[in-house]
Amino acid sequence: MKTILVVDDERNIVELVRLYLEKDGFGVIAAADGEQALELHGRHDPDLVILDLMLPKVDGFEVCREIRRRGETPILMLTARSDDVDSIVGLELGADDYVTKPFNPRALVARVKAILRRAGPGARLDRPLEVGPLRVDPRRREAHVGSRRLALRPREFDLLAALARDPGVVLTRDALLEDVWGTDFPGETRTVDVHVAELRKALAPDGPVIETSRGYGYRLIAPS
Repeated sequence: MKTILVVDDERNIVELVRLYLEKDGFGVIAAADGEQALELHGRHDPDLVILDLMLPKVDGFEVCREIRRRGETPILMLTARSDDVDSIVGLELGADDYVTKPFNPRALVARVKAILRRAGPGARLDRPLEVGPLRVDPRRREAHVGSRRLALRPREFDLLAALARDPGVVLTRDALLEDVWGTDFPGETRTVDVHVAELRKALAPDGPVIETSRGYGYRLIAPS
């Protein structure tokens, strides 16, 4: 059983997240402030931390910094702000992903599963990815083809990173939706197609190619 540490000072959010995580077979421990979060993290060594930014005693940024100093526990940050400032700072500190409040609890669980699936035993979620001349840096959220930096929107970057983690492997549209968007979107796989089209423009003419597997999905391959 995977153990998730949920850190939030709003009890109703903690209980809601606990309900959905336990329903999916996860073990849950909870902390109401940053100080308790660090104590529980050290004692239980959870498989993933869901971390609110606005916490009493020790804020979420400092908790994230300390957890990352200790090791590579995946961190999913919660932020109540709709702008990108907090999420960018959190990602720079080493968080693996973020969700903005209010959130769909089923989508949150799907995001947790996607992070754990990508992590695998001992994997680093923030390691740079290379496919031919393409280099994707998840921690800095930067992508380059050679010396050329790609100007990507957040979802385009996430989609490119998902493809770059398994170069040459065909990933289904449904798998990409769950991995990048955090949940299924029945009947909306066109969302992936639109973002792939934009990525192809950004990668051309000297970057890797995103090939279509008709009726199935996509794969990223290095240029020949």
